[in-house]
Amino acid sequence: MLRETTKKWSNVRVDAFEGLLVDYAIRCGAKVVLRGIRAVSDYEYELQMALMNRKLDARVETIFMMPAGAYSYLSSGLVREISALGGSVCHLVPELVERELKRKLPAPSRKPRTKQE
Repeated sequence: MLRETTKKWSNVRVDAFEGLLVDYAIRCGAKVVLRGIRAVSDYEYELQMALMNRKLDARVETIFMMPAGAYSYLSSGLVREISALGGSVCHLVPELVERELKRKLPAPSRKPRTKQE
C-alpha cells in the first residue's frame, strides 16, 4: 500500500530492512533520519532512540517534525478501530488504505454512522 500511495512522488522510495536503523541509514548513504512526533509521550521515546542511534553512529542525525494539529491525534490503531466499528476513515487515510481496511476487517455488527450523526 505504501508503494502505491507514494508512487506519484519520484523522490520517495519505500523499503524494508532488518537490524539497526543507523546501519541501514549508512548502507543507503543517508545522513539524516526524519521522525514524526505527535505528543510528549512520543518525544520521550523518540529522544531516547535518537540519542542511542547517535551513540551507535554519530554520522546519522535525527530530525523531529511535528504534524499539523489536525493530525496530532491520529494513529494507526485509532484508524483501524474506527474502521472496524463501521466509521468512515476517508478523511484520515488514502482511498486505497480505506478499501484495504474494509476488505481485511470484519464487518461491523452495527449500522455505520453517517457524517450527520
